[in-house]
Amino acid sequence: MKLYSRSQVVVIVCVTAIAMIAIFAGMLLTFNFTRSQSTEAVEDDISEIEETQEETTYSDTPVFEFKTSSSDLVKKADLEGYSQDEIQNITVYENCKDAVVNITTEVVAVNWFLEPVPQEGSSGSGAIIDKRGYVVTNSHVIADAYRIYISLADGTQYEGTVVGSDAASDIAVVKFTPPENMNLRTIDFGESSHLKVGQKVIAIGNPFGLERTMTTGIVSGLGRPIQSSQNTIIRNMIQTDTAINPGNSGGPLLDTRGRIIGINTMIYSNSGDSAGIGFAVPADTAKRVASELIQNGKVRRGTIDATFVQLNSSIANYAKLAVNSGLLVQQVAEKGNAAKAGLKGGTQAVRYGSVRNAQVIYLGGDVITAIDGIAVNSLAGYYAALESKKPGDEVSVAVLRGRKTVVIEITLTE
Repeated sequence: MKLYSRSQVVVIVCVTAIAMIAIFAGMLLTFNFTRSQSTEAVEDDISEIEETQEETTYSDTPVFEFKTSSSDLVKKADLEGYSQDEIQNITVYENCKDAVVNITTEVVAVNWFLEPVPQEGSSGSGAIIDKRGYVVTNSHVIADAYRIYISLADGTQYEGTVVGSDAASDIAVVKFTPPENMNLRTIDFGESSHLKVGQKVIAIGNPFGLERTMTTGIVSGLGRPIQSSQNTIIRNMIQTDTAINPGNSGGPLLDTRGRIIGINTMIYSNSGDSAGIGFAVPADTAKRVASELIQNGKVRRGTIDATFVQLNSSIANYAKLAVNSGLLVQQVAEKGNAAKAGLKGGTQAVRYGSVRNAQVIYLGGDVITAIDGIAVNSLAGYYAALESKKPGDEVSVAVLRGRKTVVIEITLTE
């Protein structure tokens, strides 16, 4: 057993006491720190609750909602709380609305004194496709126009001029001159060849004069041949259930990336209002035609250098033909491309029609039934089959010669 002196015992007792005091002091400090943190956390929670209550109170005020909805730039913070579909719609609209214009026209009429007077004409929509002021629209929107007015999203209005109009595709380009310091918003063309039935589409236009109205829908059908006039069939039209009404004509049909995939052109309706069946000229056609109109003022298309008569049952029965639709070849230009290819015209002249409107037609020639695999049942079908063809292009023409079908390769002329 180890023995300690009196002085050693005093030292040991003092050290032990100091150690106990230090441990007790540490425990006290830890408790106070924890309590302080807890108190601060509670105070923070109370502060957050009060802030939330304040935000809830102010978020219902018109000022807060007005600032959010009137924002010109689409930011992620502005789109919080919306569904993915709503975000797509909002983004496309904000990016494209300023490039959609309202087109109004004046035409010349005649009053009771047989004097020419200006009169309000048709109205429609258009899309700015070039910063120099080029606008694509429908040709029927500006048909017979004496004056054309283009109204922008900021309320300014400019007088426009016709760059070119193409009835075969119902596409026209008009131009206005913007101020030098104006930075026009434009919309790019997309590709209509990759569209799928069921794909979402968006239309922006001016139905019934309600400027920059947006409607949504889907692609309901593709490749529709639609007859827009007696001798005009527009091929490959896009069918959509997007609401299209009077005033939408010429406006853009957009994909979810805000690109033009069609130009809204017409609707199928018994009342004149939207019935869920609308048609748009495909973007591939609109872009090609618009480019040519800007460069040349017109669209150069190839034709077969011959004259034709549209077959009907009366002519077919009289001539004892095996078909009652197609184009009966009348005369073929001498030494022309069609003659060199072997196309044969009629040789038997007969009178056709009523006594007052009788005309001479020639029987015995070839009957054109198809061009490049596209059925040709009428003059409108003939023009539609050649709509995208240029002078110098070669086409395969199926003709009925007697009881046989013959395919002829013909180089088109202008």
